[in-house]
Amino acid sequence: MIRCVNIVLILLSLNWGRWDLTEDHRFSVSPATRAIVEQLDSPLEIQVLLDEGKHNSGFERLNQATHDLIDELRTINANCIEKDVDFTALDQLQPTIVHERSRDGQMIQTNLYPYAILTYKGHHRVIKLIQNNPGCSGEENLNGSIETLEYRLAEAIQNLQSTQVERIVFLEGHGELSERDVYDWCRELSNYYQIDRGMLGNVPDVLDDYQVVIIADPRESLSETDKFIIDQYIMHGGRVMWLLDGVRFSDQMLTENGLTPIIAEDWGLRDMLFHYGVRINPVLIQDIQCRLMPVEVSGDAQNPQFQPIPWTFAPLLLTSEASPITKNVSQVRTMMASQIEAVGGDDGIDKQVLLATSSASTMIGAPAEVNLMDQTIHPEMFTMAFLPVAMSLEGEFHSLYAHRLPPEDMQTTITKVSPKTRQIVVAGAQMAVGEWQQNKPLPVGYDQYMKIQFGNRDFLVNAVLWLTDNNGLIDLRSKHIPLRLLNDQRTHQIAKQITIISVITPIAILALVGGVVLGIRKKKYVA
Repeated sequence: MIRCVNIVLILLSLNWGRWDLTEDHRFSVSPATRAIVEQLDSPLEIQVLLDEGKHNSGFERLNQATHDLIDELRTINANCIEKDVDFTALDQLQPTIVHERSRDGQMIQTNLYPYAILTYKGHHRVIKLIQNNPGCSGEENLNGSIETLEYRLAEAIQNLQSTQVERIVFLEGHGELSERDVYDWCRELSNYYQIDRGMLGNVPDVLDDYQVVIIADPRESLSETDKFIIDQYIMHGGRVMWLLDGVRFSDQMLTENGLTPIIAEDWGLRDMLFHYGVRINPVLIQDIQCRLMPVEVSGDAQNPQFQPIPWTFAPLLLTSEASPITKNVSQVRTMMASQIEAVGGDDGIDKQVLLATSSASTMIGAPAEVNLMDQTIHPEMFTMAFLPVAMSLEGEFHSLYAHRLPPEDMQTTITKVSPKTRQIVVAGAQMAVGEWQQNKPLPVGYDQYMKIQFGNRDFLVNAVLWLTDNNGLIDLRSKHIPLRLLNDQRTHQIAKQITIISVITPIAILALVGGVVLGIRKKKYVA
């Protein structure tokens, strides 16, 4: 008998691996993450700064999930090493201030450092472990942080491993957004890519070395040569992000006079986009879910008085939980956006809506006039719902020039069908424009008046990451872990009962088992 017990103990002590039996596979890593980690050929040191200090159960859950994931990565590759926190690193990072209410009703302020520092071959990468979506509760934000945890770590490891920097390019020459306009977006993208800007010229394959081409708000029509170069770039597997305004308006007139005419914008691309499966309609959307804008209401230039009013032409767009680009991304701020529409029927292109208006929206067609002072909201007019403003396209695209003659200066072979590739079309270029304050750039999407950071930067960066993703890594952002919350009120009501049961039940079980054993022994030996 003793020998059998010893054999069982020896077998149990062996490393049989781990089986993730959870419904949401929260303790498993994806094949994409596994492939990245397996390539580590030097120590990867990870410091989890969230360890410092005492946290509530929600942050402890995030902290534990982080350590569990690191342990899982270590089983894949022993080069993953978790190090103790270097306290000098805390001085270089901005803490997150958390306000909580204790059981006795007092407010407690805690400074958290929700970061992890990764070091590989002398290079460092700091990742933030927690998201802050203003539209979600604290529990939802913490749960969303756990959902995207694997993606953030895997993406950082891949970035540290990369020896060749991919290149993306912003097109110029047609009045596109300036470098100053997209400064913050580019600053964030520079963590992943080399960013160039330039005009096309007349070389057919000038774009072939770039992973993504970004066409941001051209104000002049693109020539047939430009369109041909972009079309053939897509036919060779290239990826494009289009940020286009459906109507033209004047910022200067709106600022100075409080009104601006709007007319249909013509970038010369409507036939091209229609051929690829989308259409940007020359309309201006309005939404009751919108920004507050300070408007001067006194009419006295010497003593101006500003009053906040909802500006329906500056909608706060909803993000889709179905796409890895926008999952767990907060509302996106924009202005003077248009509606985008899928066309082409069953053309083999997978089209997903990324951004849309709320359930109380409407739109006006161009030409028309926008008057900043005439913003009376009539709810009965806002009868439209979820008007698409941004859309992703994925599939095999057909060339616009498959049955057309190429431009005279483009005497080259025409590729008529692309391999599987991707595009993103946004019908509201203003969402990419960052504001400046005292000659310093603000994060794109930060509202100076409302003091809120919207999800513009996350959306724009995720969009480019999705376009360049070839191994399915960004799909990890779609990981879903159900949030199972206790009823706090009910829990508080039955707390005493739970405590009593928790204390008495084990004692009762022990007493019962002891009584049974004692009875058996008496019956056996007394008889």
